[in-house]
Amino acid sequence: MGMLDKLKNRTQRAKGRAKENAGRGSRDPYLEAEGRKDRTAGGAKQVAEKAKDAVREVGRTTRR
Repeated sequence: MGMLDKLKNRTQRAKGRAKENAGRGSRDPYLEAEGRKDRTAGGAKQVAEKAKDAVREVGRTTRR
């Protein structure tokens, strides 16, 4: 499940980057803002996934 979530987050960040660039190219501030929002949300989710991985790793190493 973790790997699939990470892939979804990277896809969301890439989609946001594309929207942001398209908004800049077409001079559409709303599309650019939507892209920035998608990119930021994907990045935040990615940070949460990394934190969960770190907690799991700590749990694995302290059990032994």
